[in-house]
Amino acid sequence: MGSRKVTSSEPLDWQGKHVTVAGLGVSGIPAAKVLHARGANVTVVNDGDDARAREQAAELEALGITVRLGDGATLPEGSELVVTAPGWKPDKPLFAAAREAGLEIWGDVELAWRLRGPDAAPWLAITGTNGKTTTTQMLASILKAAGLRTAAVGNIGVSLLDAVLGDEQYDVLAVELSSYQLHWAPSLRAHSAAVLNLAPDHLDWHGSMEAYAADKGRIYEGNRVACVYNVADKATEDLVREADVEEGCRAVGFTLGTPGPSQLGVVEGILIDRAFVEDRHKNAQELAEISDVHPPAPHNIANALAAAALARAFGVPARAVRDGLRDFTPDAHRIAHVADVDAVAYVDDSKATNTHAAEASLAAYESIVWIAGGLAKGATFDELVTKSAKRLRGVVLIGQDRALIHEALARHAPEVPVVDLDRTDTGAMLAAVQEASRLAVAGDTVLLAPACASMDMFANYNKRGDAFAEAVRELGS
Repeated sequence: MGSRKVTSSEPLDWQGKHVTVAGLGVSGIPAAKVLHARGANVTVVNDGDDARAREQAAELEALGITVRLGDGATLPEGSELVVTAPGWKPDKPLFAAAREAGLEIWGDVELAWRLRGPDAAPWLAITGTNGKTTTTQMLASILKAAGLRTAAVGNIGVSLLDAVLGDEQYDVLAVELSSYQLHWAPSLRAHSAAVLNLAPDHLDWHGSMEAYAADKGRIYEGNRVACVYNVADKATEDLVREADVEEGCRAVGFTLGTPGPSQLGVVEGILIDRAFVEDRHKNAQELAEISDVHPPAPHNIANALAAAALARAFGVPARAVRDGLRDFTPDAHRIAHVADVDAVAYVDDSKATNTHAAEASLAAYESIVWIAGGLAKGATFDELVTKSAKRLRGVVLIGQDRALIHEALARHAPEVPVVDLDRTDTGAMLAAVQEASRLAVAGDTVLLAPACASMDMFANYNKRGDAFAEAVRELGS
């Protein structure tokens, strides 16, 4: 963990600057409008040329912005800067041409960072393979409980451009950042930041686990007060050690065990701070009880500790941590208790779209009938099954890549009964819940934690969770 003094970037003169915006959509369109309003000559390029794209293009062209549909590979002549949607892969020909021309490539986060005013609110930034959204929302709730003007922004909630350019005045921002966004944000410098965990994900985009981790680690660059890491995940601590930070910035760990100095942890059901107290080698501060965290699953307690660490780094008092956690309600489809039917709990964690998230979800319950399957996105399931086997009463498999999970179960948990539903239609969820109810006994949890993406059967994980909840209601009617 090296130290250096980081200075803010100088305001840019956009008048007449030729900027290429890569991609229409939730980040490209606002970026194009913002830059055009500042006098830049903006050309938007987009791979697609469907009805929706043509409608969006017409809206921008009416403002005087040039749009090229069906041609996202060619760098427009005269380009001086490229601003890209975060999901565009780094190996696209457009970016190769930009790099060859010596141009900078920014994402929406970088653009927002560069456009923020001199008195802009500091950023408390969060990334990780899983738990980002929940932790960012928890942090915003804690900051609000402390009386601070804040918002959950970035990869969720309010867009960063709106947050830094809008009329609303903030004291501090809780910023969720994906690995894609961090890849395209070279000059971001947060007040404090956290990497919650690291597990293989989006490797098709990043090219390797090393590249994925490096992009996550960018969030620590230039931190001023605290780099928050997961004691149970050494890779996150390694990223802190490799980061260049401002002088005086500290490494702060969070753990589900007893915290050491410069850590937050848990002692006898109490969330404890031994990082932001006087004489942290001898003293500790009680922050909240485990019962203040909803739901009190182990990985969600870890999320709460990470949020608390960032809030404490910003000077938030202990009482606000407790009040903010009490006030926080998780989004739908994140370990959401749907109903109890015949003494069996039905829990919707459709958001568990990869193995790491599913592992955390499965660890929260003792005896489980697991509903899993979907699009594996190149994942393997041996480690997940090995770690979770002792908790499984039974498994119901759905979706396109269910055979991969079935094979892992046969290798590592052959005694666990498996129902393999050879279906990928949306109605399969009702059959899956019915089969799970037959396998479950009183005291069990039927858990939808698919460990896979949803798009083989559903529009998104929300629709998948809704189908599960509807099937449970039908079961109990």
